[in-house]
Amino acid sequence: MSLRQIYKWGGLAIAAIVLIFVLITTWYTVDESEQAVVLTFGKAEDGVTEPGLHFKMPWPIQEVEKMSKETFSLDFGFNDGEDEADKVTMITGDDKIVQADLVVQWKITDPRGYLFASEEPEQVLFNATSSSLRGVIGSSEIDEALTSGKAEIENEVREMLVSLIDSYEVGVSIIDVKLQEVDLPNQEVRKAFTKVTDAREQKQSKVNEADKYANQKREEALGEKDAIIQRAEGDKVERIQDANGAVSRFNALLSEYENNQDVTRERLVMETLEEVLPQANVYIMNDDGNTMKYLPLNQGNVQNVTPPVSEDSEESEKSE
Repeated sequence: MSLRQIYKWGGLAIAAIVLIFVLITTWYTVDESEQAVVLTFGKAEDGVTEPGLHFKMPWPIQEVEKMSKETFSLDFGFNDGEDEADKVTMITGDDKIVQADLVVQWKITDPRGYLFASEEPEQVLFNATSSSLRGVIGSSEIDEALTSGKAEIENEVREMLVSLIDSYEVGVSIIDVKLQEVDLPNQEVRKAFTKVTDAREQKQSKVNEADKYANQKREEALGEKDAIIQRAEGDKVERIQDANGAVSRFNALLSEYENNQDVTRERLVMETLEEVLPQANVYIMNDDGNTMKYLPLNQGNVQNVTPPVSEDSEESEKSE
């Protein structure tokens, strides 16, 4: 084989290799869990998020960078070691030392920003998380951080971290922030704080019991007051009715007295005697002396009776 033929076949082989390389580098696939950025001479084009087969210019004109769509977790403050000195500590607003464990869930939402805004976007996220958590803990008191203020601290850290990441424009978004634990740095401090917490809870329990007793007594006093007022209102109505009845009776009696004063006067005398002497038998003599009227006030009727006749009377009748 001549040298010319060797050059010819060698050129054809090189051309075939170049053609195969061009064909291979002009297409790429994107999985459903991936997103891609096409770089043209190192400059990023729009991101590609649609899964499937895609085409581009051959390398080195264009190349592809692929990134995951999954949600990542950043664990801040976690340390499985037993050495307390190795754990992340921070200072509260009242100058107390605590340890906090935080989980940040994030994902890549801007592949171009993730590639070119920072050399280490994950380190930027870590620093922003540290700054946010330390800032919020530093403005909170230890009681809030260890007890009822955890939810509020978590919300404030989330808001601050989202604001920082958006301002850095590193191509990531914060999905969620979970404050796992806030604790004291060593066992002795934990025991002391537990005693203080127990004493505070006991105090609050006593205050609640006192408030409950005071409310009970207040309700009883209010109930008794209402009962007294109701009884007084009832007595008031009863006395008014009695007074109105007495006035009505007096007016009726006055009318009868004006019509017949003698009869009314005698009736009043009889009623008075009946009240004063309820068991007595009252005898009233006629003017002629022969008969008398027997008035038993307790029986309510009048009978004519013949009185017993004395011996002097019998003799007088015989002599006549």
